[in-house]
Amino acid sequence: KMDTTKWSEDRFNEIIKETSTFIKKVGYNPKAVAFVPISGWHGDNMLEESPNMPWYKGWTKETKGGVVKGKTLLDAIDAIEPP
Repeated sequence: KMDTTKWSEDRFNEIIKETSTFIKKVGYNPKAVAFVPISGWHGDNMLEESPNMPWYKGWTKETKGGVVKGKTLLDAIDAIEPP
């Protein structure tokens, strides 16, 4: 819902921090999670990189096979490892 925050980098970083704290508490490694700022209403960073967030350089996550990188929600979905 980045459109509701005027595509704020500061707000996105706050969300990452809050979510990472929760993820750690339930036993997951935040470094294994792709954090993607999206706007479903406008389609930003869902299928294609958004011009509304020039500060966003993409996500990186650690997997069993190494480091994986991407820019969109679709990239993050494609990078999910099967159980």
